[in-house]
Amino acid sequence: MNIHVANTAALAWTAMGDALEPPPVIDYLAFAEENIVFSKRESPLPGPYSRAQFPLFDAILGAFGPDDPCRIVSLSKSAQVGGTVLANIFTLGSMILDTGDFLYIHPTEENGSRWSKMKLSPMIRGLAAARRLFPEKSRDGANSVLFKERIDRKGAIQIAGANSPAGLSQVSMPRQVQDDLAKWEMNSAGDPETQGDTRSWGFEFAKIFKVSTPLVMPGCRITKNLESGSQEYPEVPCPHCDAYQVLEWANMLAQLDEAAPEKAHFTCVECGCEIQEHHRAAMVARVRWVARRPHMMRQHRSFWLWCAYFPLQSWEGIARRWFAAKGDAAGEQVFMNDVAGLPFRSADEAVDWEVLRDRASESDYVRGRIPAGGLLVTVGVDCQGDRVEWQVVAFGRDFRRWIVDVGVFPGHISDAKCQKLLDGLLEQTWLNAHGRRLGVDLLAIDGNAWTEDVWSFARRHPAGRVIMVRGANSENAPLLERVRKERNRAGKLLKYSRRFYNFGTSTLKMALYRNLARLDPQGRGFIGLPKGLDDEFFRQLTAERRKPIKRRDGFTVYQWVKDPSQANEGLDTHLQAEAAAIRLGVRSLPDRTWDQLEAERDCPPETGQLDLEDLMMATTSADASAARTAEEPQTKAQPAQSSPEAGTSGGDDNDWIGIGAGEDWIG
Repeated sequence: MNIHVANTAALAWTAMGDALEPPPVIDYLAFAEENIVFSKRESPLPGPYSRAQFPLFDAILGAFGPDDPCRIVSLSKSAQVGGTVLANIFTLGSMILDTGDFLYIHPTEENGSRWSKMKLSPMIRGLAAARRLFPEKSRDGANSVLFKERIDRKGAIQIAGANSPAGLSQVSMPRQVQDDLAKWEMNSAGDPETQGDTRSWGFEFAKIFKVSTPLVMPGCRITKNLESGSQEYPEVPCPHCDAYQVLEWANMLAQLDEAAPEKAHFTCVECGCEIQEHHRAAMVARVRWVARRPHMMRQHRSFWLWCAYFPLQSWEGIARRWFAAKGDAAGEQVFMNDVAGLPFRSADEAVDWEVLRDRASESDYVRGRIPAGGLLVTVGVDCQGDRVEWQVVAFGRDFRRWIVDVGVFPGHISDAKCQKLLDGLLEQTWLNAHGRRLGVDLLAIDGNAWTEDVWSFARRHPAGRVIMVRGANSENAPLLERVRKERNRAGKLLKYSRRFYNFGTSTLKMALYRNLARLDPQGRGFIGLPKGLDDEFFRQLTAERRKPIKRRDGFTVYQWVKDPSQANEGLDTHLQAEAAAIRLGVRSLPDRTWDQLEAERDCPPETGQLDLEDLMMATTSADASAARTAEEPQTKAQPAQSSPEAGTSGGDDNDWIGIGAGEDWIG
């Protein structure tokens, strides 16, 4: 009988060899080239991942790998320049090349669900290795929308929302993505970015990818990460002198001609020659990343990118988007963030109220009158315990507006007498510079407090005349967005949900305070102030400041605050009137609609005779307007451009809902 005994020495050497064998190379760039294929649905550049198309991504993908010692990689960028592509390559590459758990954090769980369905799942289906690891059909819940576990149980992707501390607790993750970081807000447990970072503290070679379009400074999370890291910027060579430089928005802006946006270009900082768009491909192929803080590269590599480097965005298109937003402070913020990839420096404080008062004292129109150019009339109404306060504002071309009148009605909004006074306000008209009387196009009333009482007033009027609004204090809030359907305790859908809107108060306040500083009456964004308003109105209009507030947990947030002794109804009613104008589509109307409004409203009445006072006021306004025109340079005004980027978020917010009594305008 033969007995075979294992060679223990050989087994020991074999085991030692296996233990000492280097791990497989983890190269995210090679992984992308060998595996990633974009469909037409996912990308305007369908087909296999190509380094020739994305040379700017080489350095960032290299930073994800274990050969780079940094623990944090951050990218501050324009919108739609491939941040999600990089995040997806990092996510799936980690799950396939180096098994382990992965945390992917979005601003909210709703955002995470949408990303999982629309971005992650299609990429898994298109990648053979990923399909084998994450089969779509799972019997034990290992493949849900927010949790996807490898079939061999060696790793999983957990998707969480920064708004939910439960999703950021009791997990340890060697790798993670913090997506749309600038939109993260404090949750009930404190700072979600710190909560996310701690999930990886226990790993010596952890990697965290922070990626976002910037928002408002001070306080922008992704900008703070860019500034605290290595600050790496893409330099490209001048096609004329070969001097390397960053293509900066300020450089392009200095060369722009509004009459010829197709001539948008950069100027070389060394030789002064024009850098044209047809030079871009050759320049970007030779890109190099230069760190302004190279000592941080071992710990935190931070990168910055904007769309001027990418073939999907023409330089002419960038110029046109700027001209469409120029003069509209809210639109300028969208441009700076989404197009230029830069944080918007907020106007934290308004012009001193005394300056506004003195400017109004020299105004060429009086309270209760609509000056030339005022074409749409909206009213903002704020409800208090013993009164309602209101403000009438006229809006015109080029994001200009004029305060027309303010007032106070006594009584609570639930009082029949108070509601009757508001009914009368809806029927009131104001004389314009040509002697024509204009009425209210849309009234927006605060529905945050006493909602049912406000609804009892609003429901008596058509949705085209009265809407309910409430401020959304988040700096990420859309300018105007219909509230989600609300139900009472019995589960019945509340009817007012159909005409109830949230509006972005923080963005509108910053825009208002910037625009109040504009002095050219013909300039975009100008705000006209009439003679006849008392000092208290100007104090109220400038009552708030955006200030850093240190919470009890030690973290700092930025909030709008006011002096407790100072009322702010003048500011609130103005923003409500602006919300009504946004609902009318005032920020994105085409020129032909403005032309039609001017032909019908900014002209003398066809029939009827003015009373003596109206006639004198109309004549005085017309004479002042003519004198002002004679003193101004004779330049042709540029029409406002219609642009979704400069408009509101949401599918129906730019639609006409009716101007005046029963008129429907098609934009």
